Amino acid sequence: MSTTLTITRSHHESLSPAPETFELSLKTPGRSLRELSRRVAGGSTPQERSSHPSPLSDEEDNNQSHHVRHDVPPPAGSSHSVTQRWNRPTGNIGRLGFACFSFMVAGLNDAAVGALIPYLERYYDLNYTIVSLIFLTPFFGYSVAAFTNATIHAKFGQRGIAIMAPICHIITFAVLAGHPPFPVLVVANTISGFGNGLTDACFCAWVGLMDNANAVQGLMHSCYSIGSLFAPLIATSMVVKADLPWYDFYYFMTGAAVLELVGLSLTFWRKTGEVYRVENPRENDARGGRTKEALKSKITWLCAAFFFIYMGIEVGLGGWIVTFMLRVRGASPSVSGYSATGFWAGQAVGRASLGFVTQRFGERLCIIIYLVCCLALQLVFWLVPQYIVSAVAVAFLGFFLGPLFPGCVMMAANLLPKHIHVSAIGFGMALGGTGGTIFPFVIGAISASKGVKVLQPIILSLIAVLTIVWLLFPRVKKRE
Repeated sequence: MSTTLTITRSHHESLSPAPETFELSLKTPGRSLRELSRRVAGGSTPQERSSHPSPLSDEEDNNQSHHVRHDVPPPAGSSHSVTQRWNRPTGNIGRLGFACFSFMVAGLNDAAVGALIPYLERYYDLNYTIVSLIFLTPFFGYSVAAFTNATIHAKFGQRGIAIMAPICHIITFAVLAGHPPFPVLVVANTISGFGNGLTDACFCAWVGLMDNANAVQGLMHSCYSIGSLFAPLIATSMVVKADLPWYDFYYFMTGAAVLELVGLSLTFWRKTGEVYRVENPRENDARGGRTKEALKSKITWLCAAFFFIYMGIEVGLGGWIVTFMLRVRGASPSVSGYSATGFWAGQAVGRASLGFVTQRFGERLCIIIYLVCCLALQLVFWLVPQYIVSAVAVAFLGFFLGPLFPGCVMMAANLLPKHIHVSAIGFGMALGGTGGTIFPFVIGAISASKGVKVLQPIILSLIAVLTIVWLLFPRVKKRE
């Protein structure tokens, strides 16, 4: 038995007022449905199809079903987009690999500062307050990145970020390796902060739109933690065991930044400004710059507040834990360095593993649970004055702190329009970098008069405030 379905479509652009009729026979539903989709979506007439045949195999039909004309890219603003994966297109494998390496370089740089503070004190003959300035200056670089990120993306695309950020790292590390006067060392960190601000916004926004984004985001951020894990080990081993000056560590960092430049430039070379503008079109009613539009959103400011406090906790705890264990818990220099390693190792494992949990149960619920665990562990770390207990508590604290940052990035990606992701996340990262510089500086300044034991109540208070900020985020609609 044959059943026929008739569909009538008005042909407004045609001179003939007669409607166009399609007939579907259930005897050959597959080919008829595909033929119908081409004729309805493409708007071609039978005469056009006969003069311009474009036969496709079944496999090609399935792979290209998201648009009709396969030889012409979809126009900007088209709703027909394909969700990327970490391995699709295949170029994403190399891009993600070097993006992870870039995060590792940033982690190596950030965590090494805390491990090297005691040696910087002696080398420059400075107190806590002055040495803590090294935490403060990257803020200026992050701030510049926040307001230039969208412009750089629009003009030069991800390729521009892939070249500019590693060059900033190379300049900073080369200057530090030359062990200049302390004011020069402080200013040089501004350049590194600019590079970190560029890569944070670029790669977080890019990965945030991928399939299984929480897991991929967690993997990428775990590489930052891996870099932070190895930095105290490498720096402490070079200074304590090999008896090398502290600045030799930055020869190693310069070499890593050169590799970062080569890898990112090669893998992101095709991602030009034109490609970025096509992949991230402005919405029809958007006015003004993308950064200005992002700043009008409440989500952008909540995200910025979350990053501000979170980075203060992460860098403040990771930067001062070595000094805390050395001066308050009475540990040796090498053992104190290992406690920082435990913190960053816990963070790396937490980001790599809990990302899958967050993907399954949602950011809002999971991050509330992680924050409650952090509060409990911080109390143990503070109130039990035993080195072993403190070391274990801080390792688990790192484990539950780890997924908070990528989880907030995903919350922003879910709540904000795609075309302002880079601007919103970049602005949030800038304020996050500010928190990562201001709070370690404040801890150092207070420690100069009260002792480094003030680290604990400050960190506990920051975790409590972070929990309140998270509860202010609106609920995300349930994923289909």
